[in-house]
Amino acid sequence: MSLPLEGVRILAVEHYGAGPFGSMHLADLGADVIKIENKAVGGDSARHVAPYLLGDNDSQFFQSMNRNKRSMALDLKSSEGRKIFEKLVATADGVTSNLRGDQPEKLKLTYKDLSQFNKKIVCAHISAYGRSGPRVNWPGYDYLMQGETGFMYLTGEPDGPPSRMGLSIVDWTTGLTNMLGLVSSILSAKGTGIGRDIDVSLFDTALFQTSYTSIWYLNESHKTERTPRSAHPVLVPSQLFKAKDGWLYVMAMTEKFWKIIIDETESQKISEDPRFTDFKSRLENRDELTEVLDRVFIKKTVSDWMEIFAGKIPIGPVYDLDQALDNPFVKERGMIQSFSHPDKEKLRTLSNPILVNGERLPVQRAPKLGENSDEILEDLGYSTQEIELMKKNKII
Repeated sequence: MSLPLEGVRILAVEHYGAGPFGSMHLADLGADVIKIENKAVGGDSARHVAPYLLGDNDSQFFQSMNRNKRSMALDLKSSEGRKIFEKLVATADGVTSNLRGDQPEKLKLTYKDLSQFNKKIVCAHISAYGRSGPRVNWPGYDYLMQGETGFMYLTGEPDGPPSRMGLSIVDWTTGLTNMLGLVSSILSAKGTGIGRDIDVSLFDTALFQTSYTSIWYLNESHKTERTPRSAHPVLVPSQLFKAKDGWLYVMAMTEKFWKIIIDETESQKISEDPRFTDFKSRLENRDELTEVLDRVFIKKTVSDWMEIFAGKIPIGPVYDLDQALDNPFVKERGMIQSFSHPDKEKLRTLSNPILVNGERLPVQRAPKLGENSDEILEDLGYSTQEIELMKKNKII
């Protein structure tokens, strides 16, 4: 398979979540993503996240975000390690990092520092709160952003405490946003010969995702509140409903879909009720409509309703994670692949959601710490004797 980013090289000074998740997409698409890891601290901290460890300095957590990459063990703070990094920069298209906001400057990972070795280099930085401003040296993580940017306040039942999302959604979207900036700038640099710095923060990315709720507030002082049953803030019914054996999410986002619900459930009396005749009235009487429709949906199982409405309205079952992954549709979509690993005969993982000419992107295991150091150094022109001396001096 020919991959769209073959020939693109990215140096990744990254760890844990946002950075590795983002650069994994480039590696999946064929880019040569080289993780720069400090062997003295055991490399990327994700290598040590329990409970499912894989031998020394490896884990299933790490494998989930670092497949298709290479690993270079390198002490960036040593003079010799820095020289090697600068030689790598000369061969690369981009450098990406996810560090505290003040660290790229200190580690000399900015365009100002690296352009002397490669005018086209693009330096893409992820931080918690940005590389400028009063929080430049603050550490920060996904859950904090969910709290401060309103995510937690909008999540959960109205009478419950603020709730975080079940997954690290801010990490993932920040990583992807950073990669969009990086790839766009690499494309520009190929034409102009000049690279640049790209900055993306967890805070800015989270806040940007408040989208239409923020524009409503900024222009109309409209404060979006939590809704019962995880409902849409204004379109009704678009929410959870109880079935005989579980939960359904039903989305009547248009009057056409509302009519289909009425017809298929033989509930003409509901549509004739003046409280439910249009979106405005249904919004004003959301709680009453929930009670009425609960009495309808409770009569059949989730699978019964899925069969009745399949392809007719937007509807879906609400699964726990094992049901979601064991769903036959996941297999039909080819969303699970496997690869071999030195410490586990077969590891199963999710496929990248991007299809290239209708085919799933190939998957290879994430590298062991420093697994590719020798081959990378040989490509830079270092001899076997020089490489062994670097190992002895703990530069690699």
